[in-house]
Amino acid sequence: MNRDLTPTEGVRLLLEREPDAERGEGAVAAYQASIFTPEATYTGRANLTEDGTASLELEAPAHLVEMMMMLAKLTARAAAKKRQDGLTPWPARVLRWRGPGRGE
Repeated sequence: MNRDLTPTEGVRLLLEREPDAERGEGAVAAYQASIFTPEATYTGRANLTEDGTASLELEAPAHLVEMMMMLAKLTARAAAKKRQDGLTPWPARVLRWRGPGRGE
């Protein structure tokens, strides 16, 4: 992502699907995971599975890792239903903002 996503307050969470990220007939997808705060940016990797599980390799404060894990799990849980509905199961990009006081 070439735009600056650093918020003036709160936290931005970004999952960006890696090129050729789908494996196992599309049941698993790899994402770059980024957390943006006014003070710092943390990046890592997330592997999402269509069964709703996710693994995360990310060094950041625990409360931020927890927020990213929740986003990863919600994205993974939605994949099977999207496939069932004829949609692309793995979005190219998932971006969320959490305001101050919501885990920052």
